[in-house]
Amino acid sequence: MTPIVLTTGDMLVAAALIAIGSALSFLLSLGLQRVLLVSAVRMAVQLALVGSVLLFVFGHASVWLTIGLLAFMFTAAAREAGSRQQVRLGLWWHFGIAGASTVTGTVIVVLIGLLTGLQPHPWYVARTAIPLTGLLLGNVMNATSLSMNTLLSAITRERQAIEARIILGATRAQAMNGLIRQAIRTALLPTLNQMAAAGIITMPGIMTGQILAGMNPLAASRYQVLLMSLIVSGNLIGATAAAYLAAWRLTDSRGRLRLERLLP
Repeated sequence: MTPIVLTTGDMLVAAALIAIGSALSFLLSLGLQRVLLVSAVRMAVQLALVGSVLLFVFGHASVWLTIGLLAFMFTAAAREAGSRQQVRLGLWWHFGIAGASTVTGTVIVVLIGLLTGLQPHPWYVARTAIPLTGLLLGNVMNATSLSMNTLLSAITRERQAIEARIILGATRAQAMNGLIRQAIRTALLPTLNQMAAAGIITMPGIMTGQILAGMNPLAASRYQVLLMSLIVSGNLIGATAAAYLAAWRLTDSRGRLRLERLLP
């Protein structure tokens, strides 16, 4: 079976769906038509640019081009991971923690995937390393962002309770462990729901794409299992690192809560 190649007519159908959605938004006074149209155009342009860049990188097979593109992806992900929180640490600390947690979680699971299950030759070949990194990076970025947002908001809200525990003799870890655990659980909940529903309620996107590209469904399901395992592992690493680093930054060596380190 050969891959299904979409034509210009297929793209026009996709554009028509966006136009219909915008028209419905206008008729129902939802106020979403402009956002929908701008988002659709931005998506199309970005994906076309990414496709062109990947075509160039794959064609040249240069390790330095691969490293450069991955560095750009990590930088953009670090910025996005730290830009969605309602409560923020000081600028450099906030984006530093978000970026370090996202990169750490992603790099660990990408290396595991490349060196064990996928095993391309060489292991850093762009055609495998870049798509795998992009897939995992987006998921870890979301988990890191959710973890930081949940924890920072909870610490601000529960300030008096945390300080009371510290006064009664609890260490900073003991005083905030419950909030840290809740932040990590919240960050992992979307991924756990996705794993539980995979194959029964929903057909995962990775598996669907491979089947449409002509892969055997059983082989595609194996790839999906491997990639979902990498995703949840990377998310756990990123969310845990983000939560503990943020909690560490908001306390000092004497165990005191230092909320003045948050931006006003």
